[in-house]
Amino acid sequence: MARTQGSHSDITGPKIREAALRLFAQHGYAAVSMRQIAKEVGVQAGALYNYTPDKQSLLFNLMQGHMAELQAAWDAVPRADGAVERLRAFTGFHIRFHLERPDAVFIAYMELRNLTDENFIVLESLRRDYENGVEAILKEGVEQRVFRIPDTKIATLAVIAMLNGVNTWYRSEGRLTLDEVENVYWDMVQKAVSA
Repeated sequence: MARTQGSHSDITGPKIREAALRLFAQHGYAAVSMRQIAKEVGVQAGALYNYTPDKQSLLFNLMQGHMAELQAAWDAVPRADGAVERLRAFTGFHIRFHLERPDAVFIAYMELRNLTDENFIVLESLRRDYENGVEAILKEGVEQRVFRIPDTKIATLAVIAMLNGVNTWYRSEGRLTLDEVENVYWDMVQKAVSA
C-alpha cells in the first residue's frame, strides 16, 4: 500500500501517538478504533501498521513512554539534602510534570485495565520503581525522625494520589497561581507525614 502523499515516518509516527493519546483520553481505549486514529492523522488505516503492530501495542507504548519520561525527569532533578527537602522537591516536580501531560496521566491510571497481562506486569513494575523512589524518601524521613508514618507504602500511594488530583481541577486562569497551589499542596503533604 502506498504511503499517503506528504506522509513522512518521522512526522507520521509522532502524529499517530499524539492522536491515539488524545482519542484514548477523550473516549477510552475500548471505544477507539485504529480507523479513527488513522482518520485523525490523515492516513489510511492500513498505514498505521507500519508504525505499530496493533492497538494494544500502541496503548502499551504510550503508557511505557510516559513512565520512562516521568522516571527520567525525576532522576534528573538535583537531589536535595535531607528527606524534608527531597519530599518538597518531589511535590513540586510531580505536580508540574503531570500538569503538562493530562492525557498521558489519565491514560496511565485509567487504562491499566485494558492492558494484556504481560503488558500490565511491565507497567506495574515501572510504576513500582517510581513509587519506591518516593517511599525511600519517606523511609529516610522516618529514620531521620522528621516524618512519623505508620506505613510508608500507604503514605507513598496517598501522597501520589493527592498530587495527581491537581490535574483534575487546576486551571491556569483560576484564583491561585501554580506556585500558590504547589505551596498549599506542600503544606498538606508535610502535615500528613511530619513527626
